[in-house]
Amino acid sequence: MIIHTMNTSQSKPPISDLLRRTIAESGVSYNALQKETGVTRASIMRFVRRDQSLRLDMADRLAAYFDLELRKKG
Repeated sequence: MIIHTMNTSQSKPPISDLLRRTIAESGVSYNALQKETGVTRASIMRFVRRDQSLRLDMADRLAAYFDLELRKKG
């Protein structure tokens, strides 16, 4: 059996790390984020603490709030 793995020394941090860092460094309260995005405060807290991941639709709403975008290089 051959298992292909990504070479982590050449890879960039996951997109979720950028979103986590953006939330944590923003200074925006979890209550304000919940009000603005509809993503519950509890979900945001658990995500930032790395206790759980977010559903993609929740991550989309948070990324849109912070004006983050995913685009292909090149």
